[in-house]
Amino acid sequence: MSIPAIGAAGFTPMVMPTLPSSSVNSVDAASQAGASSGAAGADFGNLLSKGLENLQGLHQQADTLAVKAATGDLTAIHDYTITATEASVATQLTTAVRNKALEAFQEIMRMSV
Repeated sequence: MSIPAIGAAGFTPMVMPTLPSSSVNSVDAASQAGASSGAAGADFGNLLSKGLENLQGLHQQADTLAVKAATGDLTAIHDYTITATEASVATQLTTAVRNKALEAFQEIMRMSV
């Protein structure tokens, strides 16, 4: 049995986009970089949104299994335990990422221009 690391929490690793080496020196490279960074911003927003939706889904699934366990409808209690642990770890990961992003933002705001 294998357990995926971050994929279970709903986050997928991002792959950095690369430009073809022939277009690096051309004038179009600057416009392509601007267009790709705009697309990357939208991709980051989608990635963040999907991650939070997956986190919410994990908590809803854990809540549903908790109710089933409390009413006696759940035959395999380990399903609830695993789901609740996944939701807890995903929440801790999300909170840690949020805290680091907030620290980075505060550090940028302290910089003098």
